[in-house]
Amino acid sequence: MGAGKSIGRNYRIWQRIQTAIEVVYPPRCIGCGEMAASDFGLCGPCWRETPFIGGTVCHSCGAPVPGSDDGHRIDCDDCLRRPQPWAEGRAALLYQGRARSLVLALKHGDRSELAKPAARWMAQAGRTLFRPDTVIAPVPLHWSRLLKRRYNQSALLSLHLGKEAGLPVCPDLLRRKRRTPPLEGKTAAERAETLREAITLHPRRGQVLRGRSVLLVDDVMTSGATLAACSRACQEAGAAHISVLVLARVAKDA
Repeated sequence: MGAGKSIGRNYRIWQRIQTAIEVVYPPRCIGCGEMAASDFGLCGPCWRETPFIGGTVCHSCGAPVPGSDDGHRIDCDDCLRRPQPWAEGRAALLYQGRARSLVLALKHGDRSELAKPAARWMAQAGRTLFRPDTVIAPVPLHWSRLLKRRYNQSALLSLHLGKEAGLPVCPDLLRRKRRTPPLEGKTAAERAETLREAITLHPRRGQVLRGRSVLLVDDVMTSGATLAACSRACQEAGAAHISVLVLARVAKDA
């Protein structure tokens, strides 16, 4: 009985401390900085302006597609014409408007705190991808870019996603052997050629994937060329099943 009273008293003390903290440092919206209902969340207006992907999606790339989900696999026209080397893919947001601002803030604006709520959105969007034998791995940055940015945003997303999904994370499973030029403005074929043999398995991680599932994580998917290069490296390492999950997907008509 005494222990129970002590626990209850400690809990009430902790509640008062939390209340005092919220008075001094009230929760702020991660999008605009205005007051929000909770830490690491969006205010009402920003939530409405953020294009979350819902409804029927392509099973390969996560892009929204017309029609209703009838329980059978659905692939968009692009993925039917050019099948991806992974089995399944999902995305949390469309890369436009408020979502684009959040992604760029995480990627280039030194807003690493955005990775935590972003991973929560990704966990919701990719919940069907989580298998018991899955290891999560980020798309790697070349060391020169990592030195400049100070962190790999995809690795941060992976670490928080691992906590959300209860799955192991291998941040250095893959590596970039060479620094590739920006892919913006290139065709799908040019992107694939630019990334050919640029991404390989880390030499010390040879046994991590053999016979296991891997979930590749990135911030944005455009054509999927980077994720395709990562998928092929995982295939060569003996991965049994490959899926991809991104924070944002470039709209097909963009």
